[in-house]
Formats: sequence, structure tokens, C-alpha cells
Amino acid sequence: MEESQLCCEGTIYYAIFTNFEPYNKMKTMNKNTVLAYATFLMILMGVILLAMAAFKYDEVAGWGFATVGIGFFAIAWVFNALKGRV
Repeated sequence: MEESQLCCEGTIYYAIFTNFEPYNKMKTMNKNTVLAYATFLMILMGVILLAMAAFKYDEVAGWGFATVGIGFFAIAWVFNALKGRV
């Protein structure tokens, strides 16, 4: 009788003072978080490409960098529009 009582007290102590599920407090990335990070990275890459087109390349290559930078902005806009819908 005393042994089972100790077992129950130990279980209650374990339930109160320890974490039952170690992954309970760990934040996971859902699809909206992934799309938000992808949008941020696409905007950052678009800004970098446009800056390269404006400040580094004065020839025809600058037009190509600018076009690709604008394309990155368009894809980032699509990713932002998909948040909450996918």
C-alpha cells in the first residue's frame, strides 16, 4: 500500500514539476512562416540585384540584373499573396 502511494506521489510530482512533452514548447514552422521567410529572402535578393544593376554595371548587363531583380519582386509579391490561402 505504501509503495503504490509513493508511486502515485512520484507521478504527481513528475507531472507538476517536469515537462511531460519536451516538444510542446518548441515552435514549429507552418506554411505561412515558410512563405514569410521566402518573401523576405526574395525581396532581399531583388534589392541586391537592383543595387548591382544601378551601381556596379553601367553596360547592357545592368539591364539584365534590373530585370531579374524586378522578377524577384514579382515572385515575392505572389508568395505574400499566398500566405493564409495555401
